[in-house]
Amino acid sequence: MPLTPDEFYDHAVAAADDEQRLPLARMTGWDISPFEADGLRVSQLRPPVVPEPPRHGEDPADCTSCRRRDEGIWLDDRWRLTQVQGVGVPLVLMLHPRDHHDLADLTDDLAAEMGVLSAHLARHVQALPHISRCHVYRIGDGGAHLHVWLFARPEGQAQLYGSWLVVWDDLLPEYPAALAEADAALVADALVASYGGRRGPAAG
Repeated sequence: MPLTPDEFYDHAVAAADDEQRLPLARMTGWDISPFEADGLRVSQLRPPVVPEPPRHGEDPADCTSCRRRDEGIWLDDRWRLTQVQGVGVPLVLMLHPRDHHDLADLTDDLAAEMGVLSAHLARHVQALPHISRCHVYRIGDGGAHLHVWLFARPEGQAQLYGSWLVVWDDLLPEYPAALAEADAALVADALVASYGGRRGPAAG
């Protein structure tokens, strides 16, 4: 059985210093880290808050994603694809179910569709010129409506490997919007050809 919230907190702070700051993560020593270890320090670990605050869209009536169910650069009857604006890497896309679902309550059929769609999208993103990898993430702490992130890692940028990519994305200057929109359209057209569905309005 996992530790209770209080037990987890007590276990963690037992390894912390007098200010309840944990040591720097091993990841900060990796050569792909966007930060130099000198001068960095870990934030204080705060005590648990239980029950946790609700995520956005716990109630489908208040869910922004549900209100935008007909928006996206690509749609079919059950899924939609949107482009995330204002990012630092060449392209960030997001796959959403059109109906209100989180990952754990997907039917087996929807879960299978998500896997197939993710594979198609990864192929199409990686087929873009100068893109080496498509990173796929599902986190789910901020929003109750399932959303799967797809990040295009630019070719030749070995420092952007791995789990630091989303941090680098936040540090890099905004990628040229016209180029990102053109590449998003190429991915959407390729998805129509390989999987089906249709192009949609770009908002959302």
